[in-house]
Amino acid sequence: MESGTRVFLLSPASSAGRRAQLLMRDAAAFPLALRVREADAPLEEVFTFLSGLYFRGKVAYARAFAQPPPGVAPAYVITSSRGLIPFDEPVTISVLREFAAVPIGTESRAFVDALLRTALALDRRIDSATQLVLLGSIATGKYVEPLVRVFGDRLRFPAEFVGRGDMSRGGLMLRCADDRRELRYIVVDAGPRRGPRPPRLEPRPARRRG
Repeated sequence: MESGTRVFLLSPASSAGRRAQLLMRDAAAFPLALRVREADAPLEEVFTFLSGLYFRGKVAYARAFAQPPPGVAPAYVITSSRGLIPFDEPVTISVLREFAAVPIGTESRAFVDALLRTALALDRRIDSATQLVLLGSIATGKYVEPLVRVFGDRLRFPAEFVGRGDMSRGGLMLRCADDRRELRYIVVDAGPRRGPRPPRLEPRPARRRG
């Protein structure tokens, strides 16, 4: 892999789905729901609960391979209403409800404005050699178009993502984090965004616990 600083941008989990409704129920009393009410749950943990394997893979991969400049988080999560948020920033029920109320897409002015604003703020804190690696879908422009406007050819994505679905990407990133094997990054605006589905990941034996 190329040397230099590297920051990851993680696509969001849905804050309007069934698991989000379960988390935000007034009567919810499981540990994560209580921690969210106390503003003691980081965004990465909440979105992992909402999304499962895919987001867990993104977090593990970013933790394994980020090389952020001083004062910059290893990874930022794309959100619907607040743009890029450090993945370890605590969130509350009211913030999750705000996320659920704002659609994600280039047709959503609130989403695009927040993403551009926070991307520009991040750009002022990094140098021209820092790579921004998007761990998310590049098949549509909903994240890509605003981010390319700010970061240009510094915005990369894993070439091995092309043709894979979310679950396959999540499993691939978990394996890479475990094996300390980094993926190959290509420029978002220059590489193919769609392609044939690659072979399925071969199953691995379950790890022994204890």
